[in-house]
Amino acid sequence: MFISYNIALMIQNIKYLEKVMVVSILIATVFSIGKEFQAMYIAMTVTLADLLLLFIYLEVIQMAREYWTLDRIRISIPLFIAITALARFIILQGKSGDPSYLLYEGGAILLIAVSIFVLRMRKLKIFSDGLED
Repeated sequence: MFISYNIALMIQNIKYLEKVMVVSILIATVFSIGKEFQAMYIAMTVTLADLLLLFIYLEVIQMAREYWTLDRIRISIPLFIAITALARFIILQGKSGDPSYLLYEGGAILLIAVSIFVLRMRKLKIFSDGLED
């Protein structure tokens, strides 16, 4: 009885810590969005890299919202963030970088996209193994 109470208390404290961390991540993300808009205002330009960074922030907010409402995170959201970050990295690299790096980065995007495809396909009935009946 005492052990199960301690475990329940520990789980409750961990869930509380998770909620505090999600709020901290949201505050840091909103702060970063403000800094990005300030930098764009000072430079008086908006580049594609800036927009992709804002999309990354938006996806982080979506991930935090999903965790807050469902108490779980779909693995596809961090994978989409990784694709956006790699695309932003390619844009920032420009033409000055080694062309072989572009192939590696493109290959990484392709691998992540294939993994998202596989994750989506596993939910289709034609790919089930029939054990769920």
